Amino acid sequence: MTGIDKHAISEMIPHAGSMILLDGVERYDDERLVAITTSHVMPDNPLRDMQGRLHIACGIEYAAQAMAIHGGLLRATASGAPPSKPRVGLLAGLRGIVLCADYLDEMPGPLRIEVASLSADDRASLYTFEIRAGDRLMLSGRATVVHDAINPGLSPVRAAKEVAAGAG
Repeated sequence: MTGIDKHAISEMIPHAGSMILLDGVERYDDERLVAITTSHVMPDNPLRDMQGRLHIACGIEYAAQAMAIHGGLLRATASGAPPSKPRVGLLAGLRGIVLCADYLDEMPGPLRIEVASLSADDRASLYTFEIRAGDRLMLSGRATVVHDAINPGLSPVRAAKEVAAGAG
């Protein structure tokens, strides 16, 4: 671990309580972050369905939290300030999603969530992500995140369209 535990994570994402899904950060650099968690086996996981199961697609939220942490760590490194809550972001697009299981809670051991930044600027970031249980790939894909998406003068849909169109 790099000293980034659940408490430190709570300072970097907008979630609280059991909605903080990641237990810690194993390692990170300018391009990648690897997080670890066992929250997928917790009975009080807030993403469980009415039958108490945790669908594999919920792994996208795990990856989104890892992306937010990565962005926060990069901003902190660039500014020299400690990591803080991220700017409001909108998961604006998903591509190439591969679901390799039905449920995350089928795996008793820890999950490893790896995110890799393909590109980033002040307006948006593009990441790839993988979630693994041991050597088994559970979920992978790409995600586009629009930063500062909540703006009183700009709807999230319009913000996403402007990023996609390359507007300023």
